[in-house]
Amino acid sequence: MFLSVFDMFKVGIGPSSSHTMGPMVAAARFLDMMRASPFAFHGVKGSLHGSLAFTGVGHATDRATILGLAGFVPDSYDNDKAEAALAAIHATHTVTPEGLPVLAFDPKRDLVFDYDHALPGHANGMILMATDAQGDVILRQVFYSVGGGFVLTEEELAQGKDSNDGPPVPYPFKSAAEMLEMAAASGKSIAQMKRANEIARGCETSFAKGTARLWEVMNNCIERGLATDGILPGGLNVRRRAKGIHDSLLAERGMNLNAPHTINDWMSVYAMAVNEENAAGGQVVTAPTNGAAGTLPAVLRYYLDHVPGASPSHVEDFLLTAAAIGGLVKYNASISGAEAGCQAEVGSAAAMAAAGLCAVMGGTPEQVENAAEIALEHHLGMTCDPVKGLVQVPCIERNGLAAIKAVSAASLALRGDGKHFVPLDAVIETMRQTGADMHEKYKETSLGGLAVNVPNC
Repeated sequence: MFLSVFDMFKVGIGPSSSHTMGPMVAAARFLDMMRASPFAFHGVKGSLHGSLAFTGVGHATDRATILGLAGFVPDSYDNDKAEAALAAIHATHTVTPEGLPVLAFDPKRDLVFDYDHALPGHANGMILMATDAQGDVILRQVFYSVGGGFVLTEEELAQGKDSNDGPPVPYPFKSAAEMLEMAAASGKSIAQMKRANEIARGCETSFAKGTARLWEVMNNCIERGLATDGILPGGLNVRRRAKGIHDSLLAERGMNLNAPHTINDWMSVYAMAVNEENAAGGQVVTAPTNGAAGTLPAVLRYYLDHVPGASPSHVEDFLLTAAAIGGLVKYNASISGAEAGCQAEVGSAAAMAAAGLCAVMGGTPEQVENAAEIALEHHLGMTCDPVKGLVQVPCIERNGLAAIKAVSAASLALRGDGKHFVPLDAVIETMRQTGADMHEKYKETSLGGLAVNVPNC
């Protein structure tokens, strides 16, 4: 099994990797299908199903799909150009993607939120269609946004498509047990094995540049969040808090009366800064999703700014170790809140962050696996119940608390020798089973939990 660090960590836009980035990617893929087709197209239309319908407005799924059909993609997204394009689309009822003729598209008529017909493959389903001059559908494709910005067609989902296409990798572990066996046999760390796999699939120079850019985007996101206040969009009137908390923490620095638990506020504020940026539609890195994007950068920033002896040279090892754990969770369970609740998102993020921190603080592979297990175990059963379908309440604070759990998990693992009772593989399988058993209303539909027990205005 191979899942690249650049699959697990994608540069994109908020507020959701599955509900915003995924539909935009799906639309871009559909445009490519149209470009490769011999047919003459006159228009496009689509429908959103399942969780994409129920929480699509709060996640800007319609906006992302419209922009995707206009040719926008997450990793090169420009907000000013997007706003201009949206205005033109609503005025002209057309989209003009590169390499295709002007296509008829009225957002109000041609993009349907279908609340009544879930698609069978995944909770996040959408159908995109292209029509001829008579309005007849001549190209149709079902897409599933399966979490973390990953998108599969219904055919790919049925085939069990993964990221194994390509040259073989030297350490193709599919489970934590295999990962530990390969580490023991090779004498390598998890990061060293993961790096060898990455190099086998690509260029070493571009890999180093790529990982450096990932942390740059993550850290820039933290900095923007710490510097920006105001009200988040979406109608809940949630106030940004990261800047105020950060200003207060800076003012208290050097005082002798600070309580030891103040360090928790630093971890939380880094995470909240990211998730406030995400909620505002800013540029973030999936880690492994947008809704859980703050946890891992917060732990990495905590390490760099607050741990004695920390070195920026360890950032790559942190990301590689975290990606290895995230790949195991995605391969054997899920990172999709619509599929398995928030345990699959922020729980996975905490496990990844705990593993990364344990690794860069000198943990053995066994201790790293233990750190991931502790963090994930104590998120089991967590529901995904965003109020009004917005990635704000409880998501922003939840990332801060997950960062604290991740650091605690890494610390506990480092205090031990790596031997522990519950293996990570068992926790991942338990998460999968729990997600399968969880009622649909607690899986990113905003039909249960906090979403129906607090005011939406």
